[in-house]
Amino acid sequence: MADLQPSTESTSPLGDEQTANSSTPERSLVVRSQAQNSGFFSRFRYHIFAAGFAFLLSPLAFIWPGQSPVDPTNYAERTRRVLKTTPLIDGHNDLPWQLRIELHNRIYDGRVDLTKRLLGHTDIQRMRTGMVGGQFWSVYVDCDIHQQHFEDPSWIVRDTLEQIDVTRRFIDEHPQHLQYCDTAACARKAFQSGRISSMIGIEGGHQVGGSIASIRQMYNLGARYITLTHNCDNSFGTSASTVAAGGPDGGLFKLGFEAIKEMNRLGMIVDLSHVSHQTMRDVLSVARAPVIFSHSGAYSVTAHLRNVPDDVLRTVKRNGGIVMAVFVNRFLRMKDPDQATIHDVVDHIMHIVEVCGWECIGVGSDFSGTPYVPIGLEDVSKFPDLVELLMERGATDEQIRLFAGDNILRVWSNIEKRAREIQATGEKPVEEEYEGRQWHKGLKDSPWMLRGSREKAIESGAADKPYMFNVDGDGKHNPAVKNV
Repeated sequence: MADLQPSTESTSPLGDEQTANSSTPERSLVVRSQAQNSGFFSRFRYHIFAAGFAFLLSPLAFIWPGQSPVDPTNYAERTRRVLKTTPLIDGHNDLPWQLRIELHNRIYDGRVDLTKRLLGHTDIQRMRTGMVGGQFWSVYVDCDIHQQHFEDPSWIVRDTLEQIDVTRRFIDEHPQHLQYCDTAACARKAFQSGRISSMIGIEGGHQVGGSIASIRQMYNLGARYITLTHNCDNSFGTSASTVAAGGPDGGLFKLGFEAIKEMNRLGMIVDLSHVSHQTMRDVLSVARAPVIFSHSGAYSVTAHLRNVPDDVLRTVKRNGGIVMAVFVNRFLRMKDPDQATIHDVVDHIMHIVEVCGWECIGVGSDFSGTPYVPIGLEDVSKFPDLVELLMERGATDEQIRLFAGDNILRVWSNIEKRAREIQATGEKPVEEEYEGRQWHKGLKDSPWMLRGSREKAIESGAADKPYMFNVDGDGKHNPAVKNV
C-alpha cells in the first residue's frame, strides 16, 4: 500500500524540458509516512469525535467543575456536591425552647452535650450529617394565657431576653461548629470556614410587648427576624389562630403598619408565618423590603390557615420575598396528619415553585418545635433526603442551590440594602405607640420641662410626694409610717 512507503515526491527522470514537451500527461506518485497519518486515531478520529459529542449529551455526562462526571440520576452524589458548595439554611428551629423547658436555660452543668446524639430532632452531630449550613434559631416564648388583653402586664419580654441570652451562649459554647451571624455576608463566610451560621428569630410580635421601641432593642441584641404574630393577636395584627377559632380577620392593625415601616428601616426581616391571610396581604401592600415566611406551606395543597394562598404567593414573587417550606404534619395533611410524609413536603414545595418560582422557595422545618414531623423527615439529619426527592422531581442543581440557601441569603441581603437606602434619606425611627397605652403619671412636683405639664399631671392623678422610705417625724425609719 502506498501509505506504507517512505515519504518522497517523484518527478520525471528526463528533466523539466522533456516534461514540458511531452504530450503524455504527467504522472507522479505521492507517498506519505505511516508516522504522519496512520494509526488508530487517524483511522477513527471522526468516530471518536462523534462518540465524544454523544457522551456530552448522555446522562453520564453531568460534569462538575474540577470534579469527575456524575450520573444525574445519582441524586445522593449530586446532593452531596451541591450542599458542599451552597449552605442549606433552615429558617426555623426551636431548640432554644427545649433548652428553656428541659434545662431552665442551664447549659453548663453537663446534663446535655449538643455535639452528641440526643433524643428529639436536633443536635450538632445530626446537623452535620444533614449537611446543615445555616440555622435561624427561634427564641420563642408562648403567648401569655393570663393576659386578657395584649396590653396587660406580662413577663414575656423578660422571657424573650432570656431566650436571646441562652441562644447566644450555646452558640458561643460551640465555636468549632457554630458561628453567630447577624448579616447575610457573615452567613456565607461562616459556611466557607466550615461552621454553621447561627441567626436569631423572634417568633411573635407579642414578645416585644407591643412596643416599636422594643423592636429596635431586639435588633440591637442580635435578632434578625420577627414573626409578626404567633398564635395570638397582638398590637400589630391578626393571627391565623384567631381566624381558625372563628374570630374576624382584622388584618394588620394601625400600629402594625408603623411596625412594618420601622422594621424595614432597621433591616429587621418581617416574617409572615402565623399571621392571618388578610394580615399577609396588608403587610405586602406596604412593605418597602422583601418579606419571608420562615415556616409555612401552600394553602392550595392543604387548606390550613397557616399556609400561604396563591394570590399571596404571586405577591411574594413581586415583592422579592421567600416562603420557607414547613415540616409540620397538620399543615401538610389536615385530615390525616399522622400519614404525612416527606413526599407531602415535596408537593408543597413544588406548588410554591409553580406559582412563585424557584427564586422564592426555601426550607423552614420547625424542628424541635412541632412534636409531629413527616415520615422520612424525622430530624435534622434528613435534609439531604428532601433534596434528593426534589431532584427526582426534576429540580436542577442550580434550582436546588436557590432552594437550599441562595434565595434566603439574597432576600436577606436585599433587606439589608433597602434598610441602608432608607436610612440614607435621614428617616427617623418610628415613635408611634399603641393608642390605648397607659403611661406613668409622675409627681405633682416633678421638675417639669414644659409649661402646663404640672397641671396635666395633677388632672391625671399624679402623686403628691415621692417614696418616703418610712421616715417618721423624728427623721427615723419607722415601718409604722405609711409611705406615699
